[in-house]
Amino acid sequence: MKAVTVPRFGGPEVLRVTAVPDPSPGPGQVRVRVYAAGVQPVDLAIREGRAPAGVELVPGLIPGNEFAGVVDALGEGTAGWAVGDEVLGFRLLGCAAELVAVDADRLVRKPAGMPWEQAGALSASGQTAHIALAVLGAGPGDTVLVHGAAGGVGTVAVQLARARGATVIGTASGRNHGYLRELGAVPVTYGDGLVERVRALAPQGVDAAFDAAGRGALEASVELVADRARIGTVVDYPGALRLGAVGIRGERTAARLAELVALWEAGGLRVEIADAFPLGRAADAHRLVGTGHVRGKVVLTP
Repeated sequence: MKAVTVPRFGGPEVLRVTAVPDPSPGPGQVRVRVYAAGVQPVDLAIREGRAPAGVELVPGLIPGNEFAGVVDALGEGTAGWAVGDEVLGFRLLGCAAELVAVDADRLVRKPAGMPWEQAGALSASGQTAHIALAVLGAGPGDTVLVHGAAGGVGTVAVQLARARGATVIGTASGRNHGYLRELGAVPVTYGDGLVERVRALAPQGVDAAFDAAGRGALEASVELVADRARIGTVVDYPGALRLGAVGIRGERTAARLAELVALWEAGGLRVEIADAFPLGRAADAHRLVGTGHVRGKVVLTP
């Protein structure tokens, strides 16, 4: 099969499309022919040689941690799945490829009407946002500030917070303010003066803040939210430690992904795709994500 590989760590230019052996599904695994694979900021960190906690990076690895496709081979002990099933799922590495072998309990059935690009881009950002809002206890009557609200994680966080009954203020550049209004958020421009702008929009106060952007978001949040246990980040863990906020981590599960899929089927979740690239343009996909100004998600389409 063809796969995006990282023969050495560095910038987007190090990525190569390489012929590698087809994976074989082991016990409890299925093999999926990948139709779409989301590109996450963590993929860029891995490409640069910055490993997430508990991950050992070796040259030649295949990045990518979410995908959608069609089951094409079954390992032993995978009752309930059949060749030809359309699925979406997740694994830590290896998804930026034509084929991926994955534990069967990390798969969810793809709705027939869900576009492949959306299916391939839902798991990572969607589950990150889902975990964050649960940790922060966002609920009815809350005012929640979402930093980076137009990005992949932020887009889902805004919609999940609204579904939980919260009022959402979302930071974004001016060009994305109309988009945030469509998602149900009150938009605000990030940067100098953010605290004052948010206070003007929420004179009653802000109950919780979720940082999916960095760039000083935590510092602004501690001026706006009284309870630092309700300030969380998925990008600035050193800042969370320094300020007494929450560095949010959690385990992805098929049950959580199924909940997101059900919300999409009910019309309550929009998955925004900024652009799609073939494997041969993986470097361009990484460059686009690296700008930090993507509305929604970028995907590879093997």
